[in-house]
Amino acid sequence: MSKKEKKNFIRILIALSMFSIILIIDKTINLGTLVSGQFGWLLPFVLYLVVYIIIGYDVLLRAFRNILHGQIFDENFLMCIATLGAFSLAIYLGSTGKAIEGFDEACAVLLFYQVGEFFQNYATRKSRKSISALMDIRPDYANLKKDQIIEKVDPTCVKVKDIIVINPGEKIPLDGVILKGSSTLDTKALTGESLPRDVHVNDDVISGCVNLTSQIEVEVRKEFYDSTVSKILDLVENASSQKSKAENFITKFAKYYTPIVVCIALALAILPSVITKEWSVWVYRALSFLVVSCPCALVISIPLSFFAGIGASSRYGILIKGSNYLEKLNQANIFVFDKTGTLTKGNFVVTKITPIERKEEILSLAAIAEQNSNHPIAKSIINAYHQDLENDYILTNIAGQGIMAKKGNQVIFCGNEKLMIEKGIDFTKEKALGTIIYVAKNDEFIGSILIEDEIKEETKDVISELNKMNCKTIMLTGDNDEIAQKVATEVGLTGYKASLLPQNKVEEVEELLNSKKDKEVLCFVGDGINDAPVLMRSDIGIAMGAVGSDAAIEASDIVLMKDDLRGISVAKTIAKKTMIIVFQNIIFSIIIKVLILVLSALGITNMWFAVFGDVGVSILAILNAMRVNTKYKLYKNIKVAIPPSHLSLF
Repeated sequence: MSKKEKKNFIRILIALSMFSIILIIDKTINLGTLVSGQFGWLLPFVLYLVVYIIIGYDVLLRAFRNILHGQIFDENFLMCIATLGAFSLAIYLGSTGKAIEGFDEACAVLLFYQVGEFFQNYATRKSRKSISALMDIRPDYANLKKDQIIEKVDPTCVKVKDIIVINPGEKIPLDGVILKGSSTLDTKALTGESLPRDVHVNDDVISGCVNLTSQIEVEVRKEFYDSTVSKILDLVENASSQKSKAENFITKFAKYYTPIVVCIALALAILPSVITKEWSVWVYRALSFLVVSCPCALVISIPLSFFAGIGASSRYGILIKGSNYLEKLNQANIFVFDKTGTLTKGNFVVTKITPIERKEEILSLAAIAEQNSNHPIAKSIINAYHQDLENDYILTNIAGQGIMAKKGNQVIFCGNEKLMIEKGIDFTKEKALGTIIYVAKNDEFIGSILIEDEIKEETKDVISELNKMNCKTIMLTGDNDEIAQKVATEVGLTGYKASLLPQNKVEEVEELLNSKKDKEVLCFVGDGINDAPVLMRSDIGIAMGAVGSDAAIEASDIVLMKDDLRGISVAKTIAKKTMIIVFQNIIFSIIIKVLILVLSALGITNMWFAVFGDVGVSILAILNAMRVNTKYKLYKNIKVAIPPSHLSLF
């Protein structure tokens, strides 16, 4: 709790204690009768006025300041009119010898209004806590190294190719690559991942991470305004600017609603009074009407619900750019996935070697041929071999077919079936799905290696959960139809499209957007690096594992900082709960307020009941909104099998 909040809390306690004592004494012995004559109202007036000023001086100041700026019809204005009117009515009743009524209600209105404000601030602070970890990633300084001299400077002063030093315990201020040293980084503030990440020379590091173990020297690759931390902070700070339909509705509602109820209250005070001549009765009813008409419950709780949802998401490394995307995500029922790096790891591994009895020989020959290649397929073979390689072979790349490795009279051919056919080598064709590498030595076929892209561990569970929500799950991939169908069947997708070039993905998404119904919402989920056009074109673009990816942060609407598909189901669960609470608050607040407005106008209820109708409903709505920012399970272990016969090309 901040100093300001503590001060306000103490003020509420003091005012509440004083009010309770005065009210009990007043109701017991009637303070208005202690002083005889027409000035008997002065004693309760002074006592209640002290409480009123203690608890409501800031409301009066805000109302006065807003009026000067042309902002008349807000909750501060309504509170002032209602409470000052109640005080005036009580003075009138006391001075005319009638039973004093209004001092206690005026104080109660402001007292409980401040209690509602306190709960609102508490709820906002709780939601902001989830985002504060992200805001803490802002670096305070950078250790700039020039001519062996290290100077502490503002990160905005550091240029590209400058060398910075990061000591243990310090935040990495700018994106770059390690030139010297090895260390362990805490990436939790960015990704939500509690497991530290080991980094070495030539590894990329991103701003916002915390260096844990050893000093490292980094060459800066991006200036501060273009760095990951700067883009994320900008995203978080501007999240509230993108408002949902519900928030826009409430804003417009309050704009027209407040002046209307003020006019109705004025009519309620004057018209019946002219007819019945009972001015005090109808003015009191009009004041009660004003108190309960304050739209605090809606104006406060609806934005708070969305803010809590965005805060809850950020706790799991999910950045949502605005409440409008949270609202859309709740309606999302078509999820289109990129394959490599999204549904799969994008990490090729050797899964089968044929014949198995010649495994070591086949791996050795293939590794010799592929040792100078940076291709992921080649790296997977090198990683599978795990032994020293002979490096005195002459390696020749055969475009579109493979590699020839030659040493003396020994010739190794390593590549696809086109290479075997081209060289006239009799080989046994492997029928498995995946990338197949054939290996031959001195024109003799030795065997084959099957290499596949690994499916992420969580993919099946997440797709199953989305299918359980009656969502369509579709994969777009550049792989051939056989591989695409195998992956789609294995993870349980409802549809797929194969053999697509990057530009074809945009066309397919366009086709899906044109064919969907008006209320359907399409989400595209990609790695955010080469999928930027599709992310921008879809109703909601979700970027996976986007730490360090400018394209992802700028093109997408939702950024999953951790490379984990479970963030999608978590975000959708949060979105669903947020919208349920939003509609609960709207319906509950309007029904209760309309009911009490009618009862107040008819004189069935008094101002105390009106206080509950305003502040009580506001507090209940705020407490309900706070339920959004709770803990969520990463995913439920639901497995829904989809028969191959149900699989289709859309």
